[in-house]
Amino acid sequence: MAGVWVYTLLSVAVVSLVSLVGLLTLSWKTERLQRVLIYLVSFAAGALLGDVFIHLIPEVAETGFGVSAALSLLTGIFVFFVFEKIIHWRHNHIPLHLDHTQHTHPLAVMNLFGDLVHNFIDGLILGASYLASIPVGLATTVAVILHEIPQEIGDFGILLHAGLSRSRALCYNFLTALGALAGAVLSLILNAWLTNITAFLIPFAAGSFIYIAGADLIPELHKEVEAGKSVLQLLWFVLGIGIMMLLLFLE
Repeated sequence: MAGVWVYTLLSVAVVSLVSLVGLLTLSWKTERLQRVLIYLVSFAAGALLGDVFIHLIPEVAETGFGVSAALSLLTGIFVFFVFEKIIHWRHNHIPLHLDHTQHTHPLAVMNLFGDLVHNFIDGLILGASYLASIPVGLATTVAVILHEIPQEIGDFGILLHAGLSRSRALCYNFLTALGALAGAVLSLILNAWLTNITAFLIPFAAGSFIYIAGADLIPELHKEVEAGKSVLQLLWFVLGIGIMMLLLFLE
């Protein structure tokens, strides 16, 4: 059990440091950033779905994929659907005409709150994955990191647009990333109190990854219609799946 705690906390630390990826983009022009981001999104989508169907669902199937597992998976999809509905509804009711030189835009607050909740759930998922097995935990960590890179770059841009300085945006982004630590610790503690908590959290993680890839990432990829760029997206998508396959062979 001590090994699980060590692996989980190390993984959370690495995932939290990803929030500082905005530092690498400070000198980038918007056009260059957009060109890179779309391929990172494609890579992340492939990795998330690869983790679901190569690692998480097979892990659940070892003890039988019954109705309870299916409901847990659907709960993961439903929770993220509701969460995004709330965030989008709140975003659409925020006035966009504030003077950024005098006020911090409410969008920044909502973005940070959403990021905090999202990172907390990521922490729950990471802890549950390591409780299932170390290899599953490592694969899920890689999938989360690949998803977090484009997301954190996007969040950094939103905070700058909302009126925060670069240093404050990086600081706040990192603080919200620490929500993953709380989620991870909670999942490990719950495992000591509740029997077989991973039977719920692993399919829940699969459902959340399916939703993120299917509802958030892939629709962004469909906005690109140029043949050459679309082919590159497909290659990055397959590469993301390939990384998950490689991790499977290294177990």
